[in-house]
Amino acid sequence: MSCYVCDKHQTGDGVVAGDELMVLAHVLPDAPGNDGAPVYLGHLVVEPRRHVPGLADLTPDEAAALGRWAARAARALHAEHVYSSIVGHQVDHLHLHLVPRYPGTPREFWWPRLDEWPAAPLGGNAEVTQLVGEIRARLDVPGGGR
Repeated sequence: MSCYVCDKHQTGDGVVAGDELMVLAHVLPDAPGNDGAPVYLGHLVVEPRRHVPGLADLTPDEAAALGRWAARAARALHAEHVYSSIVGHQVDHLHLHLVPRYPGTPREFWWPRLDEWPAAPLGGNAEVTQLVGEIRARLDVPGGGR
């Protein structure tokens, strides 16, 4: 059985960074449910390398790594606030969503309406690729670029 997340790990599409347990990636326009539409720039996911359906299936080491990567990624986003959620409706492979709220976002467009804001930072593959490089560089700086 094919898994979108496992397949993505093999190709490296959207991958920002990772270690032996977790992968940090940017959501892509061709992700299930997106159908090629522009995505909210900075929308990251932390995903176990091992095919794991839910939080309860993580080993203690995987759970700790998930938390470390989420905190590190949140710092690297340079956002005013980072929302996090695990939903699991589209893909049966655990992935923690990290969605930044950038400075200047009007309150009426705060979670869960960030991408409805007419000035929301949306982009396609080229913009995602550029941002992935910027986030990757911030991750290489001690403290996540802050």
